[in-house]
Amino acid sequence: MSKRTHIRLTVGAQRFNHRIAGLAFRDGHVLVHRAVHEPFWTFPGGTAEIGETSEETLKREMMEELGLNVTVSRLLWTVENFFHCEQRDWHELGFYYLMEIPPEFAFRPHEIVHRVEDGDNHLEFKWVAATRTALTALDIPPYFIAQEIENLPAAPRHLVWRDGNLDD
Repeated sequence: MSKRTHIRLTVGAQRFNHRIAGLAFRDGHVLVHRAVHEPFWTFPGGTAEIGETSEETLKREMMEELGLNVTVSRLLWTVENFFHCEQRDWHELGFYYLMEIPPEFAFRPHEIVHRVEDGDNHLEFKWVAATRTALTALDIPPYFIAQEIENLPAAPRHLVWRDGNLDD
């Protein structure tokens, strides 16, 4: 197997990252995850690797993190995301897809339903209500998704998000 190379570039205190994430829904809830050392949650996914499509990235990440084959559906958003985290200024190119998780994956709303070690990170997953109120309370960047969670775009939407400010 050849060496895997993430699409990530670090220059001083700045980092570029190509992130692919999926939104999975079940019974009015959406799946989220976090690294236990971080105070915020995100949608499951990870960094793309050179030579793979964004859909392949999402499928690989979900196999690594959940041990499941997911179905990647339509693209919801492409986001040029600029934010500050862990003493770095990030420039992230994010692709957010609708995805389906097999029905055998645990569904117990508001409980941690899965834990896994992913490199240096200990990840935990849970289902939360797919509402603006619930996602806003959870602190889940990028924050525009909370505003749109109850009315997903009918066609892929491109936007620029600067640490809480939307540039349309």
